[in-house]
Amino acid sequence: MGQQKDSLSFKNGIDKPSILATHHFGIFSARINNNFKIEPPNQSLLSLDHASGNNFHPFVESYYPKDHAIREEFSNTIWHDRRFNFIDQETTPADYLNIVIDAVIKEFRLNLNIPLAKKHELGITLRSYLITRGKYPFSFFTGDESIEWFHSNIAGGEDPYGRRFYGLNQVNFEYNDRNGRTLKLDNNDFLIGGIELNHFYYPTLKFNETRNLFFNIGSHVGINTTKYNASIDIGISTNAVKHIVLKSGNEFNIGLGASLLRKNFANFRDDLIDLGTNKYLASLQSDVEFTKYTEQKNYHAFSVNFHIQSRYGKKEEAGYYHLRGLWQEINGGWQNGVQTLYNPLSDWTFIYTYGHPKFKLSLYFKEDFSVNNAPDFQTGLSVQIPILK
Repeated sequence: MGQQKDSLSFKNGIDKPSILATHHFGIFSARINNNFKIEPPNQSLLSLDHASGNNFHPFVESYYPKDHAIREEFSNTIWHDRRFNFIDQETTPADYLNIVIDAVIKEFRLNLNIPLAKKHELGITLRSYLITRGKYPFSFFTGDESIEWFHSNIAGGEDPYGRRFYGLNQVNFEYNDRNGRTLKLDNNDFLIGGIELNHFYYPTLKFNETRNLFFNIGSHVGINTTKYNASIDIGISTNAVKHIVLKSGNEFNIGLGASLLRKNFANFRDDLIDLGTNKYLASLQSDVEFTKYTEQKNYHAFSVNFHIQSRYGKKEEAGYYHLRGLWQEINGGWQNGVQTLYNPLSDWTFIYTYGHPKFKLSLYFKEDFSVNNAPDFQTGLSVQIPILK
């Protein structure tokens, strides 16, 4: 197989830890990590992933009129020019929700990947989250002070989204859904998000070795364990990797993946929080990695990853919602807490991996260039070790 060298068989396609965003809705569901390996590992692997993301949305209220005539009227008016009084529920009935998100969310994933037979792999993940203010030194890059220093001195301008207006290093995490249920988290709240089971099948195809093109197909089950979303998610994924060996012995790997998750396939409770009216989360992901091998038969890998995920809310709702917030006090983005639920979410991630036969260390940073602030900026690291030959 093109990627295998006697002392470097531990390099298996693209090295990619979990780089899923610390989205304030996403952390309650079992989103899918695309897999850019080209074959099952030759031994079981244990890894620990840690992420830190700064999520910020000012307080905003949203009304969803039930009258179809009003919906039609609003659909012909840009969202910030829609004017209506929804106070009287008898004459102008409407669903209502409000949200405010201000926290640095820490994610911890413990992963075990086990080879099954020759072409199969099982991944087991336990994920958990810590809600924090993001103070130094524990959130050096993702804390409010670092981000607002960047805005003030490099790009973005002075307090472009209202962090300073609301106060730096705060936790204000509360969401009241349209059913009248509340999700509220405080500083140092710790959540066991759930357990994920991921099975991958690596088919043998005629062109695998002749064209160095490899595929895998994933099936995914997530058991969500928080009281806010005690449920089961199911999903599928498909991934392809093109492997290119250079004359120098170094290599390029190019990955492309797609996934589809059915949220809340089964629920364990009747009082779950409404985490978006879109039942399905679809995603596309691409990754380009360059690997430089050392004389000591280790390697340095550098990759760029682009990821886009479908919206959390049904698109048509954006055509008739009415938003209220502190638009006069905040320079921009006061509407993001609701508006971004109806936009596809995209981000770019830059990953460095050092590979050694006894361990792999990956570092990354993620930037949301669409300015969805979900999160604005995220960093992470992963350590992986082989176990049980």
